[in-house]
Amino acid sequence: MKRPNNTGLIKPNMTASETPASPQDLGRDGPLTGVRVIDLTSVVFGPYATQTLADMGADVIKVEAPDGDIMRAAYPARNPGMSGVYLNANRNKRGIVLDLRQPAAQQALNRLIATADVFIHSMRPAAIAKLGFDYATVAAIRPDIVYASAWGFRSTGPYADRPAYDDVIQGISGTADLARRRGADAPDFAPMVMADKVAGLHAVAGISMALFHRGRSGEGQQIEIPMFEAVTSFNFIEHLSGAVFEPPLSPAGYSRVLDPNRRPHKTADGFMVVLPYNDKQVRGFFSAADRPDLSNDPRFADAPSRSKNVDQFYGLVGELVATKTTADWVELLGEADVPAIPVNTLEDVLDDEHLRATGFISEYDHPSEGRLRSLGVPLHFEKTPGSARRRHPPRLGEDTRAVLAENGFTTDEIETLLADGAARQAE
Repeated sequence: MKRPNNTGLIKPNMTASETPASPQDLGRDGPLTGVRVIDLTSVVFGPYATQTLADMGADVIKVEAPDGDIMRAAYPARNPGMSGVYLNANRNKRGIVLDLRQPAAQQALNRLIATADVFIHSMRPAAIAKLGFDYATVAAIRPDIVYASAWGFRSTGPYADRPAYDDVIQGISGTADLARRRGADAPDFAPMVMADKVAGLHAVAGISMALFHRGRSGEGQQIEIPMFEAVTSFNFIEHLSGAVFEPPLSPAGYSRVLDPNRRPHKTADGFMVVLPYNDKQVRGFFSAADRPDLSNDPRFADAPSRSKNVDQFYGLVGELVATKTTADWVELLGEADVPAIPVNTLEDVLDDEHLRATGFISEYDHPSEGRLRSLGVPLHFEKTPGSARRRHPPRLGEDTRAVLAENGFTTDEIETLLADGAARQAE
C-alpha cells in the first residue's frame, strides 16, 4: 500500500500515482503535516525531540523493543509501564513493538522505512550498525530519507562508542563545574535532565532543516546530533567569555551569572527575582528602594561599571529587597517597569494564571491512565498551529496491528509476527 505524499514536495522516488498536496491542505494540523517519522529513540533526548515533531503534525511511529522504553519504568506511575515522565514525552505518537533481534521484525521495519520521511535512533554507532539499520542500509531502502543519529558523541571522534546519559554529558561538558565556580564545595548537576532536553531541541532543529533542504533539492541526508557537542555549544555561548580571545583576557566563565549573589532575593516575607538591568531600570529600582542617591554611585552608574562590580551590585540589591514585602515590591517595581517577579514553586507554576489563561496547562482523560495533566505546545503558528491533543501517549505496542495493516501487511503476516514474538500488540 502506498502512503499518499502529503508534504507537497516532489520526491525522487515518487510514483506517478502520488501527487503533492494542494497548498491549502498543507499544515492543517501543524507545519509538519504529512511527514512520517520512524522513531527508535528512548529515555528523554530522542522522545522529547520526536514529541515536538509530532506536536507539529508529524506522524511519529515509536518503535520499541519488547521490554519497552526504559523511561516507562520511572517513578511514579498508576500502572506499570506508564510513568509520568514517559507520558509527558510521548504524546501524539503511535506505538508499536518489534523485536529487532529477529529477522522477521527487521524486514517489517524495512517495509515501514520505505514509507518514511525521517528515521531517528539513539543507539551508539556500533550498535545500530550491528542491528542492520545504519545510514547506508536505510538510505538504500529510502534514498531521500532524513536519517538522524541522536547519540552521545560525534562519530568521528575518539569517544564515538562511549555510553552517554544526561549526567555524563553534564559532567564532561563543563556544566557540572559551574556550581563549583559559583562557590559550591564540589561540582554538581543542574536539577533537571538538561543535557537530554538541550540535545533534543537541537535534533528538532536539525531534522527540520534537513527536511527544508530536501524540499528544495530532493536530497536526503544523514545528520548527527551528538549530546556532548550540543551541550558544550549551549554551555559556552556565555561561558567562553574571556577565553574567546587568544591569549585569553580572563578565565572561561561569565562572571555575572557565576556571581554567588545572583540568586532569588529574600523579601520581608518571601522570595523574588529582581533584575534591574539597564540604566533606567537601575535608577527606577534605587528610587523604589528609597535610595535614589545610589544612582550616582560610580560603581553602578552605567553597564560597564556594574559589570566590573557585579558582586557588590547584586549584594546591594539583595540587601535592599529584604527591606520590603513581596507585595510592596510587586507594586513599586511594576510602576517603575523594573523586571521583578515572585518566585514560583513547581506547584505554583501548574496553577499560574497566565498559563491557565493561554491554555498551556490543561487536563484530559487517558483511556488507561485516567485523568492527566498536560503542558501545551510552546510554539504558536498563526496558520499551521501545532497541538498537544492529537493522540494520547501509547501503551507498549498499542498500535502494532493498526500500523502494520495500514502499511500493507496482511492479516496472516501480522498474526505470524505476533505469534513468533517478532512483534507485540498491547492487550
